Amino acid sequence: MMGDRRSVTFVAAALLFSIIPVRADDGALISRWYSALLVADRTELSDLLADDVRIKLEDLGIVQSKQEFIASIDEWQGAVAGAEIRHRIEKSEGGVTTVIACYDFPNNDMLMQETFAVTDNRITASSQAAIAENCDGY
Repeated sequence: MMGDRRSVTFVAAALLFSIIPVRADDGALISRWYSALLVADRTELSDLLADDVRIKLEDLGIVQSKQEFIASIDEWQGAVAGAEIRHRIEKSEGGVTTVIACYDFPNNDMLMQETFAVTDNRITASSQAAIAENCDGY
């Protein structure tokens, strides 16, 4: 009886430790995402996105493919000049990570909730929605 309990505890601990590295990898990938986004690095952004990714911009009612997103980076590059992006992971479960991000532009800032689905070190889906017109709640 006692041996059974130990083996269950060991299996639970082993499962927990097998989950932790995935979260760390996803966190590192998401940090790379925001770093690349800040400098409009098309090559890095393209490397981080799966070929069949869908990026949903909730506030605009738009869903972009990888090609459409990368094509929009020209416009983004002008908007992000002189900006800062801060982010923190709110939760990560089932391969989906929810992030709160403050986009601090030179003339305004915006607080966003963004989600990232990650498979095989690639973002397979992302959504973003504004949650405040300033970063006071960050």
